[in-house]
Amino acid sequence: VQLQASGGGLVQAGGSLRLSCAASGRTFSSYGMGWFRQAPGKEREFVAAVRWSGGSKYYAETVKGRFTISRDNAKNTVYLQMNSLKPEDTAVYYCAAGGPKWTLNGMDYWGKGTQVTVSS
Repeated sequence: VQLQASGGGLVQAGGSLRLSCAASGRTFSSYGMGWFRQAPGKEREFVAAVRWSGGSKYYAETVKGRFTISRDNAKNTVYLQMNSLKPEDTAVYYCAAGGPKWTLNGMDYWGKGTQVTVSS
């Protein structure tokens, strides 16, 4: 599975962005999909994940209620809708395929990241 994230950019605090992650490969629908992020000087951390069926979703406490993960298996794409963005959400965001352990070691494939910058 090859993954390509897009949709990052510069936004003011309180604004919204939607990230997309396009996957290649016919087995996309069999993988759980996750979003992780890495801020400068910090370790990569879990943000959100969705199981292969799209029925179960998981969020980090720091983004719960503001971010929504979804997937469209027909389009081989997973999304991360980010609302009410805060400066502390600034990071490079990565999508990954794997799970069901939503940890760095639990993911099998990683895409290149997309930068999200939230100005105060």
